[in-house]
Amino acid sequence: MSIEKKVNELLQKMTVEEKVYQLTSVLVKDILENNQFSEEKAKKAIPHGIGQITRVAGASNFTPQQALEAANKIQKFLIENTRLKIPAIIHEESCSGFMASKATVFPQSIGVACTFDNELVKEMAKVIRLQMKAVGAHQALAPLIDVARDARWGRVEETFGEDPYLVANMAVSYVEGIQGKDFEEKVIATGKHFVGYAMSEGGMNWAPVHIPERELREVYLYPFEVAVKVAGLKSIMPAYHEIDGIPCHANRKLLTEIARNEWGFDGIFVSDYSGVKNILDYHKSVKTYEEAAYISLWAGLDIELPRIECFTEKFIEALKEGKFDMAVVDAAVKRVLEMKFRLGLFDNPFVKTENIIELFDNKEQRSLARKVAQESMVLLKNDGILPLKEKDLKKVAVIGPNANSVRNLLGDYSYPAHISTTEMFFMKEEVDLGDEDAFVKKVVNIKSVYEVIKERIGKHTEVVYAKGCDVNSQDKSSFEEAKKAAQGADVVIVVVGDKAGLKLDCTSGESRDRASLKLPGVQEELIEEIAKVNQNIVVILVNGRPVALENIWQKSKAILEAWFPGEEGAEAIADVIFGKYNPGGKLAISFPRDVGQVPVYYGHKPSGGKSCWHGDYVEMSSKPFLPFGYGLSYTTFEYKNLTIEKEKITMDESIKISVEIENTGNYEGDEVVQLYTRKEEFLVTRPVKELKAYKRVHLKPGEKKKVVFEIFPDQFAYYDYDMNRVISPGTVEVMVGASSEDIKFTGTFEIVGEKKDAKEIKNYLSRAWCE
Repeated sequence: MSIEKKVNELLQKMTVEEKVYQLTSVLVKDILENNQFSEEKAKKAIPHGIGQITRVAGASNFTPQQALEAANKIQKFLIENTRLKIPAIIHEESCSGFMASKATVFPQSIGVACTFDNELVKEMAKVIRLQMKAVGAHQALAPLIDVARDARWGRVEETFGEDPYLVANMAVSYVEGIQGKDFEEKVIATGKHFVGYAMSEGGMNWAPVHIPERELREVYLYPFEVAVKVAGLKSIMPAYHEIDGIPCHANRKLLTEIARNEWGFDGIFVSDYSGVKNILDYHKSVKTYEEAAYISLWAGLDIELPRIECFTEKFIEALKEGKFDMAVVDAAVKRVLEMKFRLGLFDNPFVKTENIIELFDNKEQRSLARKVAQESMVLLKNDGILPLKEKDLKKVAVIGPNANSVRNLLGDYSYPAHISTTEMFFMKEEVDLGDEDAFVKKVVNIKSVYEVIKERIGKHTEVVYAKGCDVNSQDKSSFEEAKKAAQGADVVIVVVGDKAGLKLDCTSGESRDRASLKLPGVQEELIEEIAKVNQNIVVILVNGRPVALENIWQKSKAILEAWFPGEEGAEAIADVIFGKYNPGGKLAISFPRDVGQVPVYYGHKPSGGKSCWHGDYVEMSSKPFLPFGYGLSYTTFEYKNLTIEKEKITMDESIKISVEIENTGNYEGDEVVQLYTRKEEFLVTRPVKELKAYKRVHLKPGEKKKVVFEIFPDQFAYYDYDMNRVISPGTVEVMVGASSEDIKFTGTFEIVGEKKDAKEIKNYLSRAWCE
């Protein structure tokens, strides 16, 4: 039988209870007793089966072996103890790696975006998929496809930055790595948060979002559309906020009319945690949880996560009494069952149990984590002090709240950083965290920046450490100790920034929004005090959002943006500062001068980015302090011979644009060649620049390569005055360079022909290669 026939046959057999239970999830802790699967608890919690199980590995303290054994026992229970024997989908978090004990912890997403390396992102996602499948998980709650243009927002660290084209590329690479090219891997990626989540009032999580439809479609929906149509994304998670008065979890236009009907999305919509409940609790837009359950299904949602909150016995009774349309429920149940068949769960719900620890954080995976961390590093400033020459160093001071912390090298949705929140939310009495750094080292093989530096040069060089201050404290009592450590040092390495997580002591992450973009606490003052005794300062930023850098800039000779670089982050930082690796990352998000500029981004409209005729603010320039695409290197690159293949192309042709890039310095290194365009349209204003292609190129000293970009007219689709998506004839200005501001060459070509309906776009993304 076809899957459709199997689903229909199964649906006919189902009671109302069995249907509703397929539309929700259960916390793994609710079916555990003493850290073991409990059949007795399961009989009470999921007597009619269940749609999903929440975080078997990620919301427990299971080892990988224990997680897979628990997953197999859960599936065995469902097959042997429920009437219809329907297996469950097990979902897990995977923002910076599979969020589970012993899994590889990669750099946080904002750093990953700064690699501008699509293939590397895909390789990272393949590791995540391999480790998830090993423990019986089927759905990754990632990637974040939010376009982030407000640095105040706490979850900037989880995003791929400010540019919709870069975000789309990163999303496609991640989804294909998780799902396989044509969903052949039978694992679901989940694009979130649908949609516009990062552009809220005041930069605050869950606050209302005000985005007009044209901008919503062209900027914020675009990466989701590309992920669906190019990569075959199989799950989408609505966002917590409201748009134009409608909570996203209840927004039928977004979920059904746009995603399903316009794009052809054929996967499942899963709620953000308690997102259905929040329709009542947070938005106050319905009167009962039963109404919230029904309205979410009517909008297009399929699964309530992370536990049964609105899809309760009261909702079941309301359905039996005819208060809600059963056809709406049936439609969602069919989609859930269809996905379970497509995942192969009915044929093989179990996973093998032999030797799976070999698939967790092995040598090759750690090597990949190191490479991602290296490529994510962005050198922001260098007055010639870097790379450090070890033979010339007699004393090195390593100072700062993040200098000897392994916990703070990790993003908010890594297992070690997130466990303090899951302890609070999921498993309160099961985990004794104790000292956070000690706990991290129990579950991840990881070293701090200070430990790595001391290990590498400590035999021949005096390496001293002082914390100086905490990440977010007003306590300056340790300043004198830090100044004493800095005195007489050949170089002072100051490691400052954020602590990622969801709790109140964290400064970056979900619900950790900021009203200032200066370093938290007294960290900036620490740098100022150290500069009074030693000016050879190298600042390492370990953080999750752009920092207002002007004061720090004046006090330091070099600044390296490391983001939250993961388990190999300290090693990668040391590789960069000691010249073992030449940084080549580029900023995926602009750095404001101060919080008052927010939002500041390169792709603004012609009337944006300036204040009327004077241009600047009273206090400062209106331009960002550091622009999108910016990043320095230890070597130099020369751009030569821009070639635009044709003067004119038709609507059905593509055009090749090439440029030669040569390494004219003394170090081998990477350059990210970036191609921007500008095309004006009738009546509808367009951005001053739009990224349309990029390529990360590795060159040895004296080596030269030709970078070729193939651009398609489809990429210039926009929504016209009547909100029709079209491609119109006209002149395209081409800008090629090393950042959105550092443009080396410009040129033009013309698109000719009649204005074209662009409802069906064939080529969303350009192609790029080296010759």
